[in-house]
Amino acid sequence: MTTTEPPRTRATRPTPPHRTTPAPEPAAAAQPAAAAPRAADKPARRGLAARVSLGRVFAPVPSEFLLIASTALLLTAFGLVMVLSATSATATAKGEAPWEMVLKQVMFAAVSIPLMFIASRLPVAFYKRMAWPALIFGVAAQMLVFVPGLGIEADGNRNWINVGGVQAQPSEFLKLGLAIWVAFVLFRKRTLLADWRHVYIPLVPVTILAIGTVIAGHDLGTAMILAIIVLGALFFSGVKLRVFLLPTIGAVAFIAFYFLTSADRMRRFFSFLNPNCLDDYYNDCYQPLHGIWGLASGGVFGLGLGNSREKYDWLPAAANDYIFAIVGEELGLIGCAVVLALFALFAVGAFHVIRKTDDPFVRIAAGGITVWIVGQALINIGVVLRVFPVMGVPLPFMSQGGTSLLSVLVACGVLLAFARSLPASVARREAAIAEARAARERAKLRAVR
Repeated sequence: MTTTEPPRTRATRPTPPHRTTPAPEPAAAAQPAAAAPRAADKPARRGLAARVSLGRVFAPVPSEFLLIASTALLLTAFGLVMVLSATSATATAKGEAPWEMVLKQVMFAAVSIPLMFIASRLPVAFYKRMAWPALIFGVAAQMLVFVPGLGIEADGNRNWINVGGVQAQPSEFLKLGLAIWVAFVLFRKRTLLADWRHVYIPLVPVTILAIGTVIAGHDLGTAMILAIIVLGALFFSGVKLRVFLLPTIGAVAFIAFYFLTSADRMRRFFSFLNPNCLDDYYNDCYQPLHGIWGLASGGVFGLGLGNSREKYDWLPAAANDYIFAIVGEELGLIGCAVVLALFALFAVGAFHVIRKTDDPFVRIAAGGITVWIVGQALINIGVVLRVFPVMGVPLPFMSQGGTSLLSVLVACGVLLAFARSLPASVARREAAIAEARAARERAKLRAVR
């Protein structure tokens, strides 16, 4: 008997005689089989995403990032050593361990340094969104100094709070909040800055309110730093000169008025102008004279780390506002030059960020923060050198004070975030310059050989 083979089509394949063709599965059963390859691809895609994310984390950073971060860490470490040296004598005299007073500073540094690097990972858009909340938080925290039982008054200034046995200075956080807020307002109005009304509103009223909360606590030094931050931000925003000069003249006039209406400040100011300060040794000239004597006794090489004489309760605020005098006494002119060089390198890195960025918000905020840190350092050193009258302004990174160190390091984290946001073309140009430089060095070595 013969069997007739069914006709073949071009799309079908002959089935061997020993195999049986399986029955087709329902459509519902076919769907999981079709989805199986896609599910199998997911781990591979996740692995690829993880590799890309790690590549972004460990991507090369601009040279400005390294310069700002390294100088901030070196100044912080230098400050911890000097605070330990300046406080060891008075702590021992009280029957405490020599390192008792520096432990708090170390704890604040252990918290502040990770926060600095966390802040460096945040995008620029985050800081734009946080401008108003940061300012509101800073003003609200500063208002706490007037709460009975919470605020602390010392030496005529009411600028501290005591929370759970920890003393803090809220105005330090107000500095960073004001710098970011002013930058955000000027950034939003960047196309309207030719009109003075858009520059001054709401900038001037809100700034007066923020500085007024500090002036109400009689802290003129911090109020001056806040005014410098605002003026620095205005300068880097590119406003017209006449628009910039009016707030500057107003700030100088207010400071002069504040001095003239206070008998205590006028007395200290005339003591600063007195060429023969020894006549007033036991009054207003006591602290400035001992600061100068500490610097003078250090000479070029210093008395040696830990060998200061002024720290034995001769120099008031030796670990705070006059820490630079202890540096000069123990490490001499060389130690002072190292501190000045580190601040100069910090300023170079920060100004490179200002110059290279193409984001107006980054330029203005970085300008305000840089003017704050570098300007405050110059004022503190000028007070120790008796170039300025005593103002009670700490030396950034180095003076004893946890909230001051915390705010300055977080501000450095903001600068580091801005450094990460520099245009890619800048990074490529720097890499090309470095490669060309390395090629020239290799060529020189081959020529020598």
